[in-house]
Amino acid sequence: MTPQHPHLAGLLSLDDALEKMLAQVSCQRIATRIPLASAAGHITAAEVTSPVQVPPFDNSAMDGYAVRVEEAASGQPLPVAGKAFAGAPFDGEWPAGHCIRIMTGAPVPPGCEAVVMQEESEVTDQGVRFTAPVKAGQNIRRAGEDIAQGATVLPVGRRLGAAELPLLASLGVTDVAVYEPLTVAVFSTGDELQPVGTPLQPGQIYDTNRFGVRLMLEQLGCRVVDLGIIPDDPQALRKAFQQADAAADLVISSGGVSVGEADYTKTMLEELGEISFWKLAIKPGKPFAFGRLSQSWFCGLPGNPVSAALTFYQLVQPLIARLAGHRDWQLPPMLKAVAASGLKKQPGRLDFQRGIAFTNEQGELAVRTTGHQGSHIFSSFSQANCFIVLERERGSVAEGETVTIQFFNALLGG
Repeated sequence: MTPQHPHLAGLLSLDDALEKMLAQVSCQRIATRIPLASAAGHITAAEVTSPVQVPPFDNSAMDGYAVRVEEAASGQPLPVAGKAFAGAPFDGEWPAGHCIRIMTGAPVPPGCEAVVMQEESEVTDQGVRFTAPVKAGQNIRRAGEDIAQGATVLPVGRRLGAAELPLLASLGVTDVAVYEPLTVAVFSTGDELQPVGTPLQPGQIYDTNRFGVRLMLEQLGCRVVDLGIIPDDPQALRKAFQQADAAADLVISSGGVSVGEADYTKTMLEELGEISFWKLAIKPGKPFAFGRLSQSWFCGLPGNPVSAALTFYQLVQPLIARLAGHRDWQLPPMLKAVAASGLKKQPGRLDFQRGIAFTNEQGELAVRTTGHQGSHIFSSFSQANCFIVLERERGSVAEGETVTIQFFNALLGG
């Protein structure tokens, strides 16, 4: 349905904005090899293949007894010829009509056809008698069953973390090819802004946007060039843009992209590159800028704190993943939940309200609002664990209706 209000005409949808951004960029990072111990958070620049097979040898999956099937199935007790432990395999003679005590992870001795778990055995004075049928190959982990030598264990574009690095360590991999991290320059604009920790004078506010953006960039593994707060002065702003463009792969500014802001900001950006100023059909976060400077990409975030955080999360985060070469990156999925409270909304924009998801007494996924949803109420993020995503043409929601939610990822504490 076409928006009826003039101020909603021509708004760009979130999906269209993201598609336009990602269609223009690709990973152009340089690959380098680094020690495995330093690789956390980096993105693989080449496939990682296994130099060994896993397991490296046939081994027992249980504590029990290594047997030859025909002998174990005879019903006669089998004397124990020796023991096999992980790290201390049995290396003696294995006479016919005997079994070998074996522990989990121990190499199975030559000639072993099965391992019987100790729960299916009975120790007698004459030896061990087995109380369940024995099948060839049971409870034996075969060499290479998990990973074959030369098999790909990690693809290009995988972010290395607590699941990947121990795997590589278990294979004896000592170093890995990764992409150089993105360098991102950040600054804020506005005479009213002051650094966190500075006493405020009348009319001044703290620069929370740059502080928050820097923290999110660091979580994404970026190198950050922080240029601070730039006053509302054309020469200072031009110098900041030029300095940022020369130093970084991506430049992110906060403020100066809304309708009614100083015209020289837009004029300057258009002189320095090709920048599109978009009015997005989302709430919060309508004003947004994206484009190319002479040497770097550029994103201009809204000045309101919640708007800046939301547009970074929904637009800049996937852009950074694409530029950094993180191929399997994706936002958390959209889920259905029952509204545990009424939600106010006007049709016309996709609304990302902050919510608290929980399981109700009926065992259903439910969500309630954090309260006031103004774009200046940043405390709503600290109270929330998800976005309540209300469709563009949807109006207010009554308690009990079904809504869509999206849990936060680690960037917002999910």
